[in-house]
Amino acid sequence: MSLLDSVHSGYVHQRRVRVLRDRLSALIPPGSCVLDVGSGDGLLAYLISTKRPDVEIEGVDVQVREQTRIHVRQFDGRTLPWENESFDVVMLVDVLHHSQEPMRLLQEAVRTSRRTVLLKDHTLEGWLAEPTLRFMDRIGNLRHGVSLETEYWRRRDWLDAFAQLGLAVDVWSRDLKLYPAPLSWIFGRSLHFISRLQRQPESGSR
Repeated sequence: MSLLDSVHSGYVHQRRVRVLRDRLSALIPPGSCVLDVGSGDGLLAYLISTKRPDVEIEGVDVQVREQTRIHVRQFDGRTLPWENESFDVVMLVDVLHHSQEPMRLLQEAVRTSRRTVLLKDHTLEGWLAEPTLRFMDRIGNLRHGVSLETEYWRRRDWLDAFAQLGLAVDVWSRDLKLYPAPLSWIFGRSLHFISRLQRQPESGSR
């Protein structure tokens, strides 16, 4: 592991996971059954479940790691292997910008959700946004074999996609404070968001 990887794992990643645990935990309705799409090692989902013991979380990923903190099922990256409305909440954390077909995967999240899609991702906004995002993705994902073929959307693109799939924006938060200063000045800004989206009638069948 390089020095940069060591710094990321010990200094950046741990804080990021704690912040996301707190942010996402606060947005999950009581007693929810949650699907975590692209769950990786399941650490974030596990931490959410310890903070919210009323919540049950199952994971799914294209590559299932040898050791995971929650049960993780494999899928092909396109079709979630569950029936319509199988979960109260479908959660995607920094997943869609890695997907080869982000609209299809988002539609699958809508289909398998009974009411809520919980999303953390990036917005291509601000000075040097694209090279900054690509650098972050490379540092965070290369050693895990995650595809670095990425497609970043502007906020307008996200909102258009939500409208097309019949999703109403309930929460949109950009000031996530994922990184301590001075890293936040470079890697924070308006590059990240969390959104809680509510299904509208018939949205799962589009």
